[in-house]
Amino acid sequence: MCGIVGYVGPRPSQDILLAGLARLEYRGYDSAGIAVIDEAGSLGMRKKAGKLQMLRDSLADAALADGSTGIGHTRWATHGGPTDANAHPHLADDDKLALIHNGIIENFAALRAELETEGVTFRSETDTEVAAALVGREYRRTGDLQEAFRAVVNRLEGAFTLLAVHQDEPGLVVAARRNSPLVIGLGDGENFLGSDVAAFVEHTRRALAIGQDEIVAITPSEVTVTDFAGNAVTPEPFEVSWDATSAEKGGWPSFMAKEVAEEPDAVANTIRGRVRDGAVVIPELDGSDDLFRGIDRIIITACGTASYAAMVGKYALEQWARVPVDVELAHEFRYRDPVIGANTLVVSISQSGETMDTLMAVKYARERGARTLSICNTQGATIPRESDAVVYTHAGPEVAVASTKAFVAQITALLLLGLHAGRVRETLSAADGAAAVAELEALPAKISEVLTEEQAHVTQLAGWMADTRSVLFLGRHVGYPIALEGALKLKEISYIHAEGFAAGELKHGPIALIEPGQPVFVLVPSPRHSALLHAKVVSNIQEIRARGARVIVIAEEGDAAVLPFADEVIRIPLAEALFEPVLAVVPLQIFAMALATAKGLDVDQPRNLAKSVTVE
Repeated sequence: MCGIVGYVGPRPSQDILLAGLARLEYRGYDSAGIAVIDEAGSLGMRKKAGKLQMLRDSLADAALADGSTGIGHTRWATHGGPTDANAHPHLADDDKLALIHNGIIENFAALRAELETEGVTFRSETDTEVAAALVGREYRRTGDLQEAFRAVVNRLEGAFTLLAVHQDEPGLVVAARRNSPLVIGLGDGENFLGSDVAAFVEHTRRALAIGQDEIVAITPSEVTVTDFAGNAVTPEPFEVSWDATSAEKGGWPSFMAKEVAEEPDAVANTIRGRVRDGAVVIPELDGSDDLFRGIDRIIITACGTASYAAMVGKYALEQWARVPVDVELAHEFRYRDPVIGANTLVVSISQSGETMDTLMAVKYARERGARTLSICNTQGATIPRESDAVVYTHAGPEVAVASTKAFVAQITALLLLGLHAGRVRETLSAADGAAAVAELEALPAKISEVLTEEQAHVTQLAGWMADTRSVLFLGRHVGYPIALEGALKLKEISYIHAEGFAAGELKHGPIALIEPGQPVFVLVPSPRHSALLHAKVVSNIQEIRARGARVIVIAEEGDAAVLPFADEVIRIPLAEALFEPVLAVVPLQIFAMALATAKGLDVDQPRNLAKSVTVE
């Protein structure tokens, strides 16, 4: 979850480190720090609990000598609270070495006890300082930072990205990676490291992906990558597909507002290049037809918002590809000994491509012989590299912690995957496929219509409900996962109780929650698709309205049957059933954002949450 930046080159490093950390603030953090080897060859360090501005203020009050080699870090507290002492970097080897860390070192207690018997005194509660002390001890023995890393990393258990500098080796940053994100940025006479390309995209869009259990050393002119055993590795190059301005607010009041507005583009960009002659053909899957023809079951695994996209994908894949689909929470999947094998396709979904629970589920699936495919928004990420195939979404950088445009892009990718699989498996006729493609290509314009026609209405509604303490969400069929996502968005950024239910479950318990004035959002399916399902949801509305609920309905244009029973109606354009979720979720995202704003909350960085969850 932490933000990591490393730099070597001719420019003053502090500005580069602080700007990189600012671009990584979306990851969630509670302290920040930098370490720099100055022009005199001395190591200086500054770290502060709180937001990055606290660190900037400290540096403004008492300047840190600058230099061309440095590392920077934003920490999300695990071992020890968010204090100055627990913030990174941590020092070792008589304060000549500075080290930062993302992840959790699971055997840190035993290693700390070992070091304490040798007389090492610790200044923090963190597992990270243990790693710093170990590297410092090995440096005193070897006099070589890369060799010191190699001696230490094989002793560490858990997930980690480590970066370190030593004042005896200016112009060098060494890093190691296991189960935690790290990428290299290639400049001209300068090089970068980051937990995300956002850390350095302002300076270069040329990047290298670092693999599992690898050590990298960067100097201004050279990048060296080896595995933990010391064998040379050739990293995979890639070009970052967006520029620095994409990760800036650009006049919007929040990143979340900007990203909701970008949803039409996110969907259009995810579709682009994947439709040929009225059929979906995903270029990344060329030559992978056997991936779909030979399977008898699909499991989609994900966490949080991505798992709700997976639930929508289940409907599409089963209808078009005629193969049974299960949706599994990644953090439960590998712990229950699931029945999977060579005829199982495990599809993972992760915006960052680094979600640790999902990554471990993918590794487990591969170990059991299953085929794996990932849906991801981030180039160079771990999960795509661990999978047999990948379908990238093209939502661009998503900075707000609460996912919006990445969610609609994930659903879009799943719809594409369903149409691609249906074509390959010959379970979807050309005519039906062409009709579905037409619906798919119409989505960006329809999302724009929702934003234009309903945003002011929904924002006003949220303003009226700023003091609401609980909101319920009901949906059926593909509306059910959208009800779950609507509740999650509200919980994430407004900190009020919210729950999503399958509308058919209402009489099996949740109706006990209905009392006069209780706000309930109801996603109404189109009567054009299923008159029976529509009638049942209208019946649900009547049941809760009779008990005093305040009913807010999301229904398609022209659905007059809901009018007598709704306090508020939010309209979405006509669309076929499997495409409705992409439209219906937009008002719920706007509502959550507007209600949180009305409460005076930070919608981009909600409390206790991080954008990229890189520990289990």
